[in-house]
Amino acid sequence: MSIELKVPVIGESVSEIFIGQWYKGEGSTVAVDENLVELESEKATLDVPSPSAGVITKILKHAGETAEVGEVIAYLDQVSAAAPAAKAPEKAPEPAPAPPVAEAPKPAPTPEPPKPAPAPTPAAKVEPPPSEPAKTPTPMATQPINHTAKPANYAQSLQVGAGNRTEEVVPMSPVRRRIAARLLDATQNAALLTTFNEVDMTAVKELRGSLGEAFEKRYGVRLGFMSFFVKAAVDALKQCPEINAIIEGDKVVYRRYFDVGVAIGSDRGLFVPVLRNAEEMTFADIEKSITDLAKRAQSGNLRVEELQGGTFTITNGGVYGSLLSTPIVNPPQSGVLGMHSIQNRPVAIDGQVVIRPMMYLALTYDHRIVDGREAVTFLKSIKDAIENPARILLEV
Repeated sequence: MSIELKVPVIGESVSEIFIGQWYKGEGSTVAVDENLVELESEKATLDVPSPSAGVITKILKHAGETAEVGEVIAYLDQVSAAAPAAKAPEKAPEPAPAPPVAEAPKPAPTPEPPKPAPAPTPAAKVEPPPSEPAKTPTPMATQPINHTAKPANYAQSLQVGAGNRTEEVVPMSPVRRRIAARLLDATQNAALLTTFNEVDMTAVKELRGSLGEAFEKRYGVRLGFMSFFVKAAVDALKQCPEINAIIEGDKVVYRRYFDVGVAIGSDRGLFVPVLRNAEEMTFADIEKSITDLAKRAQSGNLRVEELQGGTFTITNGGVYGSLLSTPIVNPPQSGVLGMHSIQNRPVAIDGQVVIRPMMYLALTYDHRIVDGREAVTFLKSIKDAIENPARILLEV
């Protein structure tokens, strides 16, 4: 029986998806729940499993093409998967009678009558004159073909004439289109401003060094830097509620809960899954959640609801070596905290120049709702909490 493989419902507002890679091709045998194809929407990327064991008989939508929710993208034959397996053992012993059939080639000598074929050869010699005029139209036929294949010929001519100067055109995925649209919206419809500070990471590094091993043994996850910054950000947002608020028309909505989005880079693009009620999470809760979200972001198994509704965002460009940047707010949020790489730098402490592991922090905020005082206060609060982690632990 043939089964239609349709695009599943991904989210309420998602009507079109982008076909990623097919893990199985036409004629491939698949098992139940084995991943068949990668689908991307503007909100998430997911793998579609096979509803049944069988063989993919036809792929209608290929990688790079778009399809609508509910549209058939391939056909799966349930019967042909089991049939070959069952019939194979029965037909295996039958090859024995096949040898006598091998004697059949004796009629092969019958093709000897074609010997009169040499006779037509003189006729072929007579045909050369007409074949020569036939050659003249062929170059004319190649000209329009070259014109229709202009993009390919253009790339080839550049490669031959001027080295490897080829171009590749790849359709923008829905996720990338969504990111582009939202960031453009932020720059056009918000009054964005960035303020900076720097933080001494000595205390956090020492704490991780002394308690990191015990933490990992107890909770099964490493104690990273992000949990400190999430806790510090929640504390700072409580002091500066404007940064956790949004503008709706001519009103300001103050959120009294703290859903912190954590930017995660992957081969599939940038995702910002949300830690719900981060104010109630422990360090272990935060680290476990981030580890799980990062793994599922790489595999494309994040759920749509996990990417929606954040009140504030933290992004860490330091993992890629960024020394300083100005992150862009994720609308309708009013602020985003940028972390950067840790570098040993000379700083003055108590009148002495010492070398300390320093990190630049950047807060980009919507100046329509957040004033400079709140922005500076927020960053100063983050700095104080990171340089004195006991503040976070004791919530003072």
